[in-house]
Amino acid sequence: MSALSIRNQLPGTVTEITDGAVMATVKVRLSGGQEVTAAITLDAVKDLGLAAGSPVQALAKSTEIALATAPVSGLSIRNQLPGTVASVATGGAMATVKLTIDGGGDLTAAVTAEAVTELGLATGSPVVALIKSTELALSAG
Repeated sequence: MSALSIRNQLPGTVTEITDGAVMATVKVRLSGGQEVTAAITLDAVKDLGLAAGSPVQALAKSTEIALATAPVSGLSIRNQLPGTVASVATGGAMATVKLTIDGGGDLTAAVTAEAVTELGLATGSPVVALIKSTELALSAG
């Protein structure tokens, strides 16, 4: 894969594709065993040659990852990946939170410094990464 500024790149395998009129939802089993869903265009499914069993990389910008201190119910966000905070780097307004997701894999979330304080995030804290399916991109291979 060519170099990308998106650091969150999780390898996985397509398990299911559900076509709509213009968009499709693509379920991916990550190498750590977690399942995520990406909502992408039908053209992208075709252009990437995706089918059940296709290897992919699930990509998410750090600014598109929200954090919670526990699983959240009553929410439309399908992708909830539990894990543990590996490190927190706080600047004036923003913070970078690196986490290790359960089952394997690493993610980085960019959140406000205020959120880090309010959630009490520190190394070793349990955390759940929340990613809308429309914010999860896929790369073939």
